[in-house]
Amino acid sequence: MTITIENEYTGDDFARILPFDIRAVADKVVNAALDELDCPYEVSVSILLTDSEGIRGINAEMRNIDAETDVLSFPMCEYEEPGCFDHLEDDISGNFDPETGELLLGDIVLCVPRIRSQAEQFGHSTLREYAFLIAHSLLHLTGFDHMEPEEEAQMFALQEKILDSCGITRDAV
Repeated sequence: MTITIENEYTGDDFARILPFDIRAVADKVVNAALDELDCPYEVSVSILLTDSEGIRGINAEMRNIDAETDVLSFPMCEYEEPGCFDHLEDDISGNFDPETGELLLGDIVLCVPRIRSQAEQFGHSTLREYAFLIAHSLLHLTGFDHMEPEEEAQMFALQEKILDSCGITRDAV
């Protein structure tokens, strides 16, 4: 598994907002999500940490929405049904890295200031919010969505199951 983490956040409060090993947490959450989904492949995921203006710019450019958000997900694959990897080998050239053989899941963009503000808003740690946003986004990268009530219920139940399996609860510090 390859998780590439790029930090564009330039605030001098980064270590106070995310006072934990961001790579170890990302690895743990991504692995737990892939285990929960029974993903049969090694995968590649990119995570970008940015500020409010950075995510707003990406949101405007990629989605024509000129607004800050907490997380953006850019899947590389299309799924016939959420979390079903069966058909992906039909397009090996487009879905897999030719050098590593890893499934290219896609990109996650996280807004560091929103991690802090949402953790405060929801009364849990920034560790929990960071992990939650990665789990949430990884599910988007594997075809899940929350546009309909039943989809939302399924996705949110999976998120909780993933975080619980990591031991990252609402009281996690």
